[in-house]
Amino acid sequence: MNAVDPTAALFERWECDALTSDGRLVHLRPIRPDDGDALVAFHRGLSPQSVYFRFFSVHPELSPTEVEWFTHVDYCDRVALVALVEDRLVAVGRYDRRPGSTTAEVAFVVADDLQGHGIATLLLEHLAAIAALNGLDRFVAHVLPGNHRMLGVFRRSGFEERAHLSGDEVDVVLPLASTPAVLEAVEEREHGSEASSIARLLRPDAVAVVGASDRSDSVGAALMRNLLGAGFVGQVHPVNPRHERVSGVPAFPSVQAIPGPVDLAVVAVPATEVEAVVADCAAKGVTSLVVVSAGFAEVDDEGRARQQRVLDLARRHGMRLVGPNCIGLVNTELGLDATFAPFRPQEGNIGCLSQSGALGIALLERTTALGLGVSSFVSAGNKADVSGNDVLQFWEDDRRTDVVLLYLESFGNPRKFARIARRVSRRKPIVALKSGRTAAGSQAASSHTAAMASPDSAVDALFAQTGVIRVDTLTELFETASLLAWQPLPAGRRVAIVGNSGGPETMACDAAVAAGLEPADVIDLLAGATPGQVEAAVGDLLMDDGVDAVVVVLTPVLDADGEALAAAVARAAAGSTKPVAASVLAVPESPAILREQHIPWYSSPEAAVHALARAARYADWRRRDPGTVRRFDDVHTAAAQRLLGHEPGWLAPAAAGDLLAQYGIDVVPTRLAATPDQAVARADDLGYPVAVKTADPTIVHKSDIGAVRLGLTDAVAVRRAATEVASAVGGDAGFVVQPMVDVGIEMIAGITQDPAFGPLVMVGAGGLTAELLGDRALRVLPLTDRDAAEAIRSLRLAPLLFGYRGRPRAAVEKLEDLLLRLARLAEDLPEITELDCNPVIVTPTSVVVLDAKLRVAEPPYRPPDPLRRLR
Repeated sequence: MNAVDPTAALFERWECDALTSDGRLVHLRPIRPDDGDALVAFHRGLSPQSVYFRFFSVHPELSPTEVEWFTHVDYCDRVALVALVEDRLVAVGRYDRRPGSTTAEVAFVVADDLQGHGIATLLLEHLAAIAALNGLDRFVAHVLPGNHRMLGVFRRSGFEERAHLSGDEVDVVLPLASTPAVLEAVEEREHGSEASSIARLLRPDAVAVVGASDRSDSVGAALMRNLLGAGFVGQVHPVNPRHERVSGVPAFPSVQAIPGPVDLAVVAVPATEVEAVVADCAAKGVTSLVVVSAGFAEVDDEGRARQQRVLDLARRHGMRLVGPNCIGLVNTELGLDATFAPFRPQEGNIGCLSQSGALGIALLERTTALGLGVSSFVSAGNKADVSGNDVLQFWEDDRRTDVVLLYLESFGNPRKFARIARRVSRRKPIVALKSGRTAAGSQAASSHTAAMASPDSAVDALFAQTGVIRVDTLTELFETASLLAWQPLPAGRRVAIVGNSGGPETMACDAAVAAGLEPADVIDLLAGATPGQVEAAVGDLLMDDGVDAVVVVLTPVLDADGEALAAAVARAAAGSTKPVAASVLAVPESPAILREQHIPWYSSPEAAVHALARAARYADWRRRDPGTVRRFDDVHTAAAQRLLGHEPGWLAPAAAGDLLAQYGIDVVPTRLAATPDQAVARADDLGYPVAVKTADPTIVHKSDIGAVRLGLTDAVAVRRAATEVASAVGGDAGFVVQPMVDVGIEMIAGITQDPAFGPLVMVGAGGLTAELLGDRALRVLPLTDRDAAEAIRSLRLAPLLFGYRGRPRAAVEKLEDLLLRLARLAEDLPEITELDCNPVIVTPTSVVVLDAKLRVAEPPYRPPDPLRRLR
């Protein structure tokens, strides 16, 4: 049994904020011995029916003995969690292990006014996660037949509930296995609660602007100007104790002084005053905050501590927080422009999130200039609370949002982003500009995000697996967004190019081939083409079953007029189910007719083609089977856990091989020898020919220092090789003796740990050239069979695996199986911080690991995913 000690670290791991089913904040933590008075008060506040459902009897008061029993637990066999709303204890969930078993009895009780909000379900999820850590595999519960709400909690939990009537009660059994059904149920509840939380934020009825001002150059004045000028359908209340009116609107000295409810407070006061403002908002019952003030985690440790105090205060009083250090938010449906940006966005179908205020202003400016419209916009700033993950949950079901644009500097919870983005991308395109591609770029990130920066290869893997369209510049972001927001997705990669000038058409054709598109037709209408000829040519191509998309490249020459040519393209494209992209050269901006008819315009043929290529790759990803996370019946996690031992460091080669074997991974037989004579004896047992290597697990590149000898055919050769290997390493680490295997393609596979992303699975070219070529692919967890297949096919050496130039096809399916097993190992054994299988020999019939280096360390704690909790 893997017991968890009741330490401060334990409390830190189990204590968290979470969301109810309707998006309200609730605080969960382990019960404490000093919770007695709060527990007694909570019990007294329960209705007689709730007490009866919990205790099966009339029980108006808890006795001192009961209070002692309920509040003193061992955090292993007996665990209790409490839920608090604004410091009020509103629910208790607990389990008690049946002596000597892996089963525990579980029970819940929730305050009457908060029943039906999903709090019991939250407690069940968290108790189940804790129980699994403590070696339990099932819960049992005894429920009165009339307690329909509690029976519903168990029925909808996702666990394979079994219930039967026993006498006057219903006995419920819940196996705690984390099945796909459980994960799906938790994810669905997470989506609903987080989307509801952001909906409350973006749809206020009344907004308070704290720090509102009439000074024209102030942030408070800009906020008032935008809120009033955008035509917000709700009420706007300026808060300024030194003015009776601001922007012609009655002002109030505090948020509490405002008559009637306030849903959203936008805070623009000095950082040192924000905490007091948040306390004022809490007393008023405000549900959402936007803190535009700077001077927090982005500046220094003092600012970071200030930010944490503000967040703790907001969370304790049930408020979601955007920022701090942001420019605000927008919801064009309500005329809500709670930003200080100088550009007012128009209504449209693009949802935007920016972690940078300056880039956020650029997003608003460019969407307006290009004629694109915004559904909603959130400037995340320091992301103390609300992050891109939260807003993606809202946009997933938002009927007004068809395309999502993200500017990101860091990932707070990349595993959660992977889950959400993979799901959202199946319905709506996500286009992301992630800064920090280079080491210099990562260092340039602000101090509060630099620590969370991750290798760019991990970000590429994350986006590739989730269908996110990655771009490198703001220009590419808007070029891609224009196509996705205005045009249908292409059904394939066959693109026709039509124009009135051969040079630009050739440029477009070259760019199409380089971008992975297939030129279906190139039509040159010559310089004298009339608008009628352009319209006819484009129309014919759109009717052609062999064409999936059309790129029009026009240059106003001779008597041709750019606006007339653009109008011809717009007429031809009207109502088409195929995308059309236009590049009208020598015209400084998009012709008005193209914007009106939602035809994206590009300043060059290459830009049009590249935007179309991104859309085509995304459409391909969306059409493909997403794959599944494979389950293995031949994996022996407990046996592998025992092989890890308790000491950090490198595992001995033989132990590493034995551990991989517990996960069904084929490792060449490995024998250890302490002396040259023992090496001969091991070789005799295995049969010749054999290989002899040093057994020192810390030496990564054995062949580089002469610590490997191959193809040894007799005892004399083995003894000589062992002596030479010992001399090369200069020590008595011993030897590894292995039989030679069939010649095949040398590859590498393994696991690496990333501080933000957690374990990553790696595959690539192996052997001596592994580092020289750098031909590797990384994938984040969870890994599906589709992810494994695409990782292998993304390698430059992939053609060798599929029968290049008449060679036999390698056992690719077995290589995919290896990656999936490594992914399962990484999930099960987070203590493995590094695993290199190099080389892995891939033949037409087999995949076998020749050498495995495995390092063990204390893993960072990561809450089970998708356990519902706010980071």
